Amino acid sequence: MIRSSFFRFGLAGLFLLAIFALVSLRADAGGAGSILVIAAMIGGYMAINIGANDVANNVGPAVGSGALTLTGAILIAAVFEASGALIAGGDVVSTIKKGIIDPAMISDSDVFIWLMMAALLAAAIWLNIATMLGAPVSTTHSIVGGVLGAGIAAAGWEIANWETMGKIVASWVISPVLGGLIAAGFLLLIKRTIILRSDKIAAAQRMVPVMVAIMTWAFSVYLILKGLKKLWRVDILEATAIGLAIAAAVYFIVKPVVRRASGKLSNNRTSVATLFTIPLIFSAALLSFAHGANDVANAVGPLAAINDALSSHGVSGKAAIPLWVMMIGALGLVVGLALFGPKLIRTIGSEITELDKIRAFCVALAASITVILASQLGLPVSSTHIAVGGIFGVGFLREYLESNHDRLIAEIRDHYVDEPPEVVEAFLHSYETADIKDRGFLLKQMKKSRGLIKADHKRLRKAYKKELVKRSMALKIGAAWVITVPAAGGLAALLFFIIRWVMMP
Repeated sequence: MIRSSFFRFGLAGLFLLAIFALVSLRADAGGAGSILVIAAMIGGYMAINIGANDVANNVGPAVGSGALTLTGAILIAAVFEASGALIAGGDVVSTIKKGIIDPAMISDSDVFIWLMMAALLAAAIWLNIATMLGAPVSTTHSIVGGVLGAGIAAAGWEIANWETMGKIVASWVISPVLGGLIAAGFLLLIKRTIILRSDKIAAAQRMVPVMVAIMTWAFSVYLILKGLKKLWRVDILEATAIGLAIAAAVYFIVKPVVRRASGKLSNNRTSVATLFTIPLIFSAALLSFAHGANDVANAVGPLAAINDALSSHGVSGKAAIPLWVMMIGALGLVVGLALFGPKLIRTIGSEITELDKIRAFCVALAASITVILASQLGLPVSSTHIAVGGIFGVGFLREYLESNHDRLIAEIRDHYVDEPPEVVEAFLHSYETADIKDRGFLLKQMKKSRGLIKADHKRLRKAYKKELVKRSMALKIGAAWVITVPAAGGLAALLFFIIRWVMMP
């Protein structure tokens, strides 16, 4: 792994110089050609920062859980991000992403070009700052903030679609909460159906194929609706039916594989968790493909809009994406990921809470299901917010369950305080190894004689409160999410005024 900051920045600089050289060769001479060259370099800079910040959401959980090494994750993500961008990135893009400003209020193509350049550069700078701070933020919100700020600077407050902006602000809460609840729900399901069973191997043989089938359905629908939407248009019912067919086939393929693999495992959580390794690797690849197909537009969309405005001398709602523009976006994602991505991958994978393969599987599954649900409900959500919310969700659930478990064990010890140690240990062993459906019966039998007094409960709640999620990370990431749109917007407005001052005769 490249460790020298100077070397990394040098390679990124070479990539931007290559863009300068190649676009200079194909651009027409004169002012328009120079503007296109500058815009292409800014687009490349934006793509680098998307690769550095946003791709971590797709592979971070797999790395944090040990399913993938950092190098392996970067290689997989690089291949599938670039493939998603080039294969399914589309050939046309909306010039004003998410309809946040009204392009009809900008009749001058020069003003439109300055607006898009300011928005693109501001979003890229903000992403760069967020990456340096170790904060995963939404690249879509960054470019939305940039376009909003530059648009207001260009045409006033009335240009903004405040209803759409209200939905985007709501997504700051909707995305992480949905992702967290769904991820925690699947983790609880796996714990109750596999981990808390006395025969974990038999339980895994029943449930792991089911969980893999659910994941297959979710990713099939996710890829059809989001990753392949520019190549193949289907509605939710068709996508669901296709996903179910694929999931059923995968279930019958996976079931005997899991049975053979589980026969070599020990009857404990750590051993059973290894059955989720391969699904996690596939999830990292598929999430990267869908991300490359969707989010490359955050880098190449404004660049394509500038290229269209320069060639047509007008402002249109849609712009074609030339191959050279898409190549800048795809290669920029890979360069940013390889050079600067490890910082955020570590943040996502290990610095928020400890992830094992089961928790990471739940986060990946929640990411795809949340996007499907939100898109059908018309809710604007961020893949970054969903993934990070999922990690917090499994972390807080783990915190709650482990604290409760420790308090319960302490209650048992208090109950048997007058008994010989071997009696206490015997009951604890029988309780810990019992199936979840038998644990309640054991506790009822234990408490028939007497229960704990109220003061004991208060003491135990205080003594066994655990913090397995880093609160400082929650505050830092939350603050970065809240200021993304205003920070990118304010910077874009400033850059627009500077560009206009420089470009005006």
